[in-house]
Amino acid sequence: MTDESYIKLAIEIAKKGMGSVAPNPLVGCVIIKNERIIGAGFHEKFGGKHAEINAIESAIENVDGGTMYINLEPCSHQGLTPPCANRIIESKIKRVVVGTLDMNPLVSGRGIKKLKSAGIDVKVGILENECVNLNKFFFKYILSGIPYVTIKVAQTLDGRIADEHGQSKWITSPQSRKFVHELRSKYDAVLVGAGTVKQDDPNLTVRLVEGRNPRRIIIDSNLSIRSTNKLYLNNSDKKLIIVTSVNNLDKKNKLKRLTNAGAHIIFVNEDEKKKLNLKEVLKELGKIKISSVLVEGGGGVFTSFIKKNLFDEILLFISPKFLGAGLPVVNNIGIRSIRNALKLKINNCERIGDDILVELNK
Repeated sequence: MTDESYIKLAIEIAKKGMGSVAPNPLVGCVIIKNERIIGAGFHEKFGGKHAEINAIESAIENVDGGTMYINLEPCSHQGLTPPCANRIIESKIKRVVVGTLDMNPLVSGRGIKKLKSAGIDVKVGILENECVNLNKFFFKYILSGIPYVTIKVAQTLDGRIADEHGQSKWITSPQSRKFVHELRSKYDAVLVGAGTVKQDDPNLTVRLVEGRNPRRIIIDSNLSIRSTNKLYLNNSDKKLIIVTSVNNLDKKNKLKRLTNAGAHIIFVNEDEKKKLNLKEVLKELGKIKISSVLVEGGGGVFTSFIKKNLFDEILLFISPKFLGAGLPVVNNIGIRSIRNALKLKINNCERIGDDILVELNK
């Protein structure tokens, strides 16, 4: 097998940590000796042992003189766990192949330098694009302090997300809905607006696949959530986050009921349009270590995120249906000419059930 093959394997192993390690990165590690895999491991949970340590400790024989393959540069600083670079040196690994440097300023380049200074042969940049994409949530969060934002839209061929009565169940196929539940398990949080809660009364949990439930965020300017809403009733895991205006600080009784029900309340300022300042919202979410957010609706929320350019990618599920009248994906975002239209890049298209999924970014 080649260096590329072993880094691919490390990437696949790293994915086992999805949903469990944030805001830390996904890391997988493989150790080779005499052309045989003798150890492998991944970062299993936040605060737990790193992939390199798990791989070394899982080895079926002494790793002295072996080659380590890892998708991300080993850390060289003391965090919740000791520096991985030190353990690699102590284990007398002969060669280390790294997919990409760590963009964390505490690490970037330092781990590689420490390994080289110890006489270890180090190779960096194998399948770098794939390795960077694997940790796009982590890199965005560690560099900016705000979460990676994905807008998820389910629409008809004519761009409607609901009929004229606001009904949207079900625009897309069962296969697409299952895919979305799998997506939820990979993100730290799912976000919707108060209008979606009022109209659809969603759960925003993972039910159609196995996986952990994300935190559920409501953008609720007027603190309009009711005790009969599913997000309120089904909060035994205490993962409900309500983002509301600082103007609601005087609603003592309702705030007490919500906090007693396990809801986490975040207060932010309003912008010039009397809407919650989304940039401030993302900063506050970053402060509580949310590194990725899946925005699921509705149209007003989509419009605000797109208009303020506060998204990283869009996942567009297109159902082969026409509605004619109905609610559009976005409303006015201030563009008056086709020449000034917001242009996105198509990264990928695939068929899911009866639908087409288009992956877009800026």
